Amino acid sequence: MNGNFWQKLKKPFFVMAPMADVTDFAFRQMFAKYGPPDVFYTEFVSADGLASEKGRQILIRSLRFSKQQRPIVAQIFGAKPENVAAAVKLIEELGFDGVDINMGCPDKAVIKQGAGSALIKNPELACEIIRAAKKSAQNIPVSVKTRIGFNAAETEKWISQLVTAKPDCLIVHGRTKKEMSAVATHWDEIALAARIAKKKNIVFVGNGDVKNLVEGVEKSEEFGVDGIMIGRGLFGKPWFFQPKSQKISLEKKLQIMLEHTELFEREMKGIKNFYVMKKHFKAYVKGFAGARQLREELMQTENFGQVKKIMQGYLEKTK
Repeated sequence: MNGNFWQKLKKPFFVMAPMADVTDFAFRQMFAKYGPPDVFYTEFVSADGLASEKGRQILIRSLRFSKQQRPIVAQIFGAKPENVAAAVKLIEELGFDGVDINMGCPDKAVIKQGAGSALIKNPELACEIIRAAKKSAQNIPVSVKTRIGFNAAETEKWISQLVTAKPDCLIVHGRTKKEMSAVATHWDEIALAARIAKKKNIVFVGNGDVKNLVEGVEKSEEFGVDGIMIGRGLFGKPWFFQPKSQKISLEKKLQIMLEHTELFEREMKGIKNFYVMKKHFKAYVKGFAGARQLREELMQTENFGQVKKIMQGYLEKTK
């Protein structure tokens, strides 16, 4: 999918949020099967790592995707324009539909590098990074995902500076770095950011606490955004983007979890530890009789075989 696909999406559109140790190949593949979003995202990857020969060999494994996972955007983080440019070149060569620069991550290790949300405090460098990425990208759009501020909301100042570098799409999470996810999303601030972006004809996506597609459509209309990005709402719901399958039986849900586990073990072996699946178990196994005990048993597992045995036992008992 060449060119700026963001401009071609029917509005309002829905985007899978990039989430570390969540939106890996197996996770995305489950959504590709049960209800794909309008746009897929990878987990974030270090631009410095991709720009180095040694790092590239390791990190490139995290950038694998299938033909069903399109359009797909690779998200990178970094504070060195030259490394961001090199990473963008590689991402385009790998066949991605777009590249996104993370300017919102609150992780201390990322901030220490001057990347992620640290760039909110360094708008000149942030704009330089966007321009370097755009210059490097031959035929894919460059988007930016950020927050409304670092310690306090400074939406107007920050977003007004950011749009001068003309990213092709801007995604704003309606909280500050300091707030993390501890408070409700400030959708009024997202609306302000959207108005600023629209003046520059930049596609705009709002992100934060949207629980279903209906709410997403309502938010897009009320706050003037082109698209909605969903993060935590996707946990344990590969059918999230499929309106007709919102009501799903417990047995089917647990079978999908089992399928996800098998896919994870097969596709992510040597890349991620099996314990990563356990955050998904917490999401799949809740809200029904016996969920707590079943979840506790699943937390002790070390491979798909053990999970399958536990699930077979549980499903037999519930018949």
